Amino acid sequence: MLSLDKPGVLARVGSAPGPATSCADLSSPSAGLEGDKKSIIKFEFNPKDGIDNPALSLAEDTDAKGTEEPRFYLLSKGSAETFGFSLHEELGCGGHIIRQVELGGVAQRRGLQDGDRLLQVNGRFVDHMEHHRVVQKIKASGNQVLLAVLDGDSYEAAKALGRDLSQMLPADIRPRLCHITRDKSGFGFSVSSPEGMKGTFQLSVRQDGPAEKAGVPQGSWLLELNGASVRSSSYMQLTRKLKQSGSKVTLLVASSAVEEFYRLRGLRVTAVAADTSWLPFKARELHMVKGPAGYGFLLKEDDCRSGATGQFLWDVDAGLPAEQAGMKEGDRLLAVNGESIEGLDHQQTVLRIRANDDQVTMLVIDPAGDEFYHSIGLSPLLSAEDSDPASGSSTPSLPSPRGSPGLCHIEVGSKGPGSWLVSAANSIGFTQNSHHEEQRRLHEAF
Repeated sequence: MLSLDKPGVLARVGSAPGPATSCADLSSPSAGLEGDKKSIIKFEFNPKDGIDNPALSLAEDTDAKGTEEPRFYLLSKGSAETFGFSLHEELGCGGHIIRQVELGGVAQRRGLQDGDRLLQVNGRFVDHMEHHRVVQKIKASGNQVLLAVLDGDSYEAAKALGRDLSQMLPADIRPRLCHITRDKSGFGFSVSSPEGMKGTFQLSVRQDGPAEKAGVPQGSWLLELNGASVRSSSYMQLTRKLKQSGSKVTLLVASSAVEEFYRLRGLRVTAVAADTSWLPFKARELHMVKGPAGYGFLLKEDDCRSGATGQFLWDVDAGLPAEQAGMKEGDRLLAVNGESIEGLDHQQTVLRIRANDDQVTMLVIDPAGDEFYHSIGLSPLLSAEDSDPASGSSTPSLPSPRGSPGLCHIEVGSKGPGSWLVSAANSIGFTQNSHHEEQRRLHEAF
């Protein structure tokens, strides 16, 4: 047993296809065969294969009750792909409705069907949420998303009977991300693994040690180390990786109940569905009311750690609204007035900030948090999602954008979230960036 207790979209906003429809298109132009909508996939497991590699067999289920239960799908796509479905909000029909499931697309291959109602995104109940927020959750999830759906007939029947749909879902199916800093006695956990079996590691947590304080549950299963899966690692390889981690490690762990939930459904446990409330790195929400001298900050375009272009906050003036709201030099802007700015250019972001003349709400992440989320391959927007009441976390969620239309038509393609916003018409001045002498960078004072 290894002990670590010792040092050692293209998107468009416009009119709806009908006067009472709102939808987000997450489809791709693929072709294939349509699956049998009455077939339910059953799984048979070889324990030696682990939770990620079930042996599958198809069987026809004649039990009508099976269609009344929520179904869970983990969708995974490439960076240039889409998930292959549209999400609609339709007058006269309740819920967020799965539509236009592309033949041969990711969603169709996994089993999503036209008319399904979306109940959960990455373990968070969404049936009660505004449509634009549900779309944003899917976008923030990146190339993987875990969905729970209910067929349309069962959904309408449950609503007619006054059933609480959230009670049809498991209480907690989310793994947990934990960031541990070593103390003089180590990380505060030990690892055990069946001899000769790869990827199966259970954690024993020392009481009051760093691991317990970081939120690692006793007896939980280790799934990822520093953003990388351990499913193909041997015990010795894991030992070596832990020793090379230095004074800090980030673990994705799952309780036995959560691990069993995923395993019995043939689903891989992924970090996009994780509870991030235990992490020390949080997105911060800043609400500012403009003063006579403005907000008191400079918005500057620069390169992110990922290599993409981002919008950063600098020259925060002492005593003005930005500083009073908690803005720090070097913060990266994630969202404005409840809408992610991922994929927006500088001019579009400036327009968003100026949309309301005298006030603005921003979601930001500091440089340390930004680097952390990049290191584990997740969007820092996911930390903002853990403010939902069901999650029990205090991190602020993205607020509803002021003045946003109730009905809109959104087509989401492979160019990434955020690019569906209206392009800016006004010009912004250029400035020379001292870190990139050959590149021009945009800036704007507020």
